[in-house]
Amino acid sequence: MAMIASSIVSAETPVESLDSGLVNPGYAEKPDWFANSFLDIREDLAEAATAGKRVLLYFYQDGCPYCKKLLDTNFSLQETEEKTRKHYDVVAINLWGDREVTDFDGSETTEKEFAKSLRVMFTPTLLFLNEQGDVTLRVNGYYPPHKFNAALDYGINHDGSAPTFREYLATVSPAVAKGVLHQDPAWLPVTSVLNKRSGKPLLVLFEQKECAPCDELHLDILKRPESREQLDRFDVILLDMWSKDPVKRPDGKTSSVAQWAKELNVQYAPSLVFFDAQGAEVFRTEAYLKSFHVQSSMDYVASAAYLEQPSFQRFISARAEALEAQGVHVDLME
Repeated sequence: MAMIASSIVSAETPVESLDSGLVNPGYAEKPDWFANSFLDIREDLAEAATAGKRVLLYFYQDGCPYCKKLLDTNFSLQETEEKTRKHYDVVAINLWGDREVTDFDGSETTEKEFAKSLRVMFTPTLLFLNEQGDVTLRVNGYYPPHKFNAALDYGINHDGSAPTFREYLATVSPAVAKGVLHQDPAWLPVTSVLNKRSGKPLLVLFEQKECAPCDELHLDILKRPESREQLDRFDVILLDMWSKDPVKRPDGKTSSVAQWAKELNVQYAPSLVFFDAQGAEVFRTEAYLKSFHVQSSMDYVASAAYLEQPSFQRFISARAEALEAQGVHVDLME
């Protein structure tokens, strides 16, 4: 067990210096859906196999900025979280930890000695295991979302030999996020006082730079005439959900954008959070939606239909029927 063949170990090494905007974060909270493991690896493998999953060992250390980026940036994308939860039991192991681990052979050791035995030398390191406990893919360091999702797909069905991950990645060519926030000059500046506005309802777009669904939202969905017509009914502001910059909120308080997003329990990018003219949240949509759903969410709030129709799905159905009756064809998946 715990095969570490050189042919399946990533040749990539992590960047020694931090990317722009990264700082030592201290302790980073793990997602509550990570496996509640007693660190008996054989038991973890058996439980995962029974559930039709594989085990993903996640080696971390407190104060690791790329660990925090993995948890915050990658797992704030709904597709990434859902794929990981569906196909893997993620077992978190502290590179320097002293908790007891029962390894692949049933021997008792500690987290740090277990990491050492697997040649884990930096964080994050992720070891994808098959049902027998063999390492089928080793990810040394941080992968951006498009490449991390490809690694998840590879680890679901492959054994690390043929094709190798490098060969697999070349065939799938995952879309790379643009790495920017798509600001619009027609929208409110980030310095706006959000409790003193025009009287329109407020739409807050919580996003992040590495976010392919955010790119699609701005480069396609929000550019459509039907979307622009709905956007004109709102005061709109686009915020980086991880920003430490201050924001003057609709409730009159001032905090960092990140703190406000945390208080609102914003978990995915993009999230569209709607507030009424008085500054109370009235509706939100999270993660990936097609154009008609995005347009309907704006209409739902701007028309105040939410006050009389509490079911958004019924509102969508009625709206689609009304448009079809007017000769406007509606494709819910376009």
